[in-house]
Amino acid sequence: MDEAFTGVETQLGITAACRLTGRSRAAHYRSLKPPTVRAPRSCMQVQPSALTDQERAAVLKLMNSDEYAELAPAQIWAREPDAGRYHCSVSTMYRILREQGQSGERRRQATHPARAVPALVATGPSQVFTGDIAKAAGPAKGTWYHAYVIIDIFSRYVVGHTVERAGSAVRAEELIRETIIHNDIVPQTVHADRGTSTTSKKVSQPLIDPGVAWSHSGPRVSNDTPYSEAQFKTAKYVSDHPERFDSPVHAREWSDALIAYYNQEHRHSGIGWHTPASVHFGTAGEVRDQRAVTLAQAYTRHPERFSRRPRPPALPQTAWIDDLAKRRVSAPPTS
Repeated sequence: MDEAFTGVETQLGITAACRLTGRSRAAHYRSLKPPTVRAPRSCMQVQPSALTDQERAAVLKLMNSDEYAELAPAQIWAREPDAGRYHCSVSTMYRILREQGQSGERRRQATHPARAVPALVATGPSQVFTGDIAKAAGPAKGTWYHAYVIIDIFSRYVVGHTVERAGSAVRAEELIRETIIHNDIVPQTVHADRGTSTTSKKVSQPLIDPGVAWSHSGPRVSNDTPYSEAQFKTAKYVSDHPERFDSPVHAREWSDALIAYYNQEHRHSGIGWHTPASVHFGTAGEVRDQRAVTLAQAYTRHPERFSRRPRPPALPQTAWIDDLAKRRVSAPPTS
């Protein structure tokens, strides 16, 4: 057929030959350049940077271990270099979980709004505290306990907390005083929302005496204590969070254990995947140096697995509470 067509084409041209023989011109041109036959996927070259099957199985086993089964891959990645071990990148951990259909079983990742011009800024621990109160369900419907939490915004360290039967300006004032005394460093500013327990004169007046500025959220601004809200959300997503607490004592015991975990073990994305205690008490630099050593050793063993030399996340430099236009800040009196 092709030989006969070639003879007709030579005498009449391609268009006339196609019309005479009933052959599509597109089919004719395709026959001149047949498609390249690709090798089966199984025969394609394996990327030199890829983990071996044994390594992938070991990473999956690690992530499904009792220690890490409830943690996100980024949390696991941050903890392993602290122990002198490196396996792979965070994205590779997610890829392995997706291949096994397990990515949806782990905690959702938080998203944060775009930053605005800062109003309160901290460049180190114990400069700005933020406080808020969350409600916890009691043993019966309509019964609520009130969890007071005060956080250092630079280190995310919980410097003071308690659980009470009701919101109280007296208890809020006592907790703030206890926190300042226990911290042994007077903060420059204490920030809170506009709840009645924190806007009363009984609470704000004592803060003026040692020279502490008192800052409030703007009117009708529900998310102006972001560090406290983030900590409350972390607490609510803990796997053993009770649906209801039996008593204030039960709530306090559970809260004490949670705060200890949050301060000493939880790696926070906003502070370079360090624990709040490490940043608050100044050991984060040593931890970061150890991470750098572990990552450098991993790069030396398998440089082909990295697009560039890996470095641990940077340490925090500043922390803000935003939107000056919506906030009233009362500064301490000048002498």
